[in-house]
Amino acid sequence: MNVVVVGAGIVGAAIARKLSMYDLNLIILEKQPEAGWGITKANSGIVHAGYDDPPGTLRASLCSRGNMMYEEMCKQLKVDFKRIGSLVVAFTGDEVKVLHELMRRGELNNVKGLKLLDREEVLSLEPRLNGNVIAALYAETAGITEPWMVAIACVENAVQNGAKFLPNTKVIGFEIVKERIRYVLTDSDKIPADVVINATGMESDLLAKLAGVYHPPLHPRRGQYILIDKNAGNIVNSVIFPTPTEDSKGILVLPTVDGGTLIGPNAEDLSDRERESVSTTLEGLREVLEKASHLVPHLPVNRVIKTFAGLRPETPSKDFYITAETSPWGFVNVGGMRSPGLTAAPAIAEYVVEYLIPEKLHISLTRKKDFNPERRKIPHPADSTPEKWHEMIARDKRWGRIVCACNEVTEMEIREAIRRGARTLDAIKFRTRAMFGKCQGGFCTHRIMKILAEETGQALEDVLKAEAGSWILNGKVRP
Repeated sequence: MNVVVVGAGIVGAAIARKLSMYDLNLIILEKQPEAGWGITKANSGIVHAGYDDPPGTLRASLCSRGNMMYEEMCKQLKVDFKRIGSLVVAFTGDEVKVLHELMRRGELNNVKGLKLLDREEVLSLEPRLNGNVIAALYAETAGITEPWMVAIACVENAVQNGAKFLPNTKVIGFEIVKERIRYVLTDSDKIPADVVINATGMESDLLAKLAGVYHPPLHPRRGQYILIDKNAGNIVNSVIFPTPTEDSKGILVLPTVDGGTLIGPNAEDLSDRERESVSTTLEGLREVLEKASHLVPHLPVNRVIKTFAGLRPETPSKDFYITAETSPWGFVNVGGMRSPGLTAAPAIAEYVVEYLIPEKLHISLTRKKDFNPERRKIPHPADSTPEKWHEMIARDKRWGRIVCACNEVTEMEIREAIRRGARTLDAIKFRTRAMFGKCQGGFCTHRIMKILAEETGQALEDVLKAEAGSWILNGKVRP
């Protein structure tokens, strides 16, 4: 059986990894040069506990289940995951009432480890919080991860187990015969398909339309973020939420897995024409800083190293849209992946592969006997002991040549990322954290370009930052 997963964001990648456990021909298509570069890339990185989602919705059931699956998945994939807990803080009596409602929802959603804290308990956990806080809902199961790295790792593991990954490949249509999809048409080829998984994020309604399948209309919701350098120190210990409203979970403050601090996002509903609008605005960033400072006063804005924006696909129902279609037969919609799509991803994969495909499409899948769930991480010597690092250098001196000083990334890490498929500067950045530090690549980009050109055999002026056309150098001054 031929299965094509369209879209290698966190949800598509998780589904692909799950499918790679079975005997079938699996192809993963992604229009970007790398997995996880769409909605997944500009994400808060929170693995939510699951108290916020309305009981009875698909979001609610898949969020709490996904949360419980994250630890094992990240352990197998060698991806950073920290279960640091979260606090929803209240400053008024009315907000405390909302905390009680969230507690009730969480219990209905089978969320464990919820507790209402008073002011003293909150400030003992988070001494830098606004002292006017009067209560908080604590969720011990909330965590943080790197969303793009989870997606990359899932795709790597799927390929390791027999899948084929085709980046820079855009789907332009389908060939349908007798109400069955026979081929996926791309901008470079036509690919045999019995089952198609539509996991294209902000474009899932558009792809469904190409197949003649219903999908609720999506509209983009933009969120802007501010990243504070890890050298600013430990600002908060857990994920800090304001009391949510009907429209948004609010602007929050949280640690990143590599020691920085992230604040945001705000929520801006955009028009259908702005599905790729990831620019930041002065007004949006001011809103992020103002509201985050209400939670945690005196944020070190002099240590800001990056601002960015991401998109979330919203449906009218604000729920996930996951269906297995029979006209044409074999088209599976996995759309509306708004928050908590990152958290729910492993549970969504389980739902699609173990329920929808066998129960709705009546396909019996045969599990591989030799599936390997383990992925080998690119070694980062700076995380090891001095003795271990010296051993690595003794084997290959390139493990001792620091290329990115901010994050202590070595030459050999860069080369390993390229050998695993990174073909642009951003692909190297997201796989190694090089160019992710205080200087944002100011001191190491040229060295990384030379390594990339050397490994791939291309000219320096052909090295790209990200997608096609994002060149860094425009030819040579002298021949």
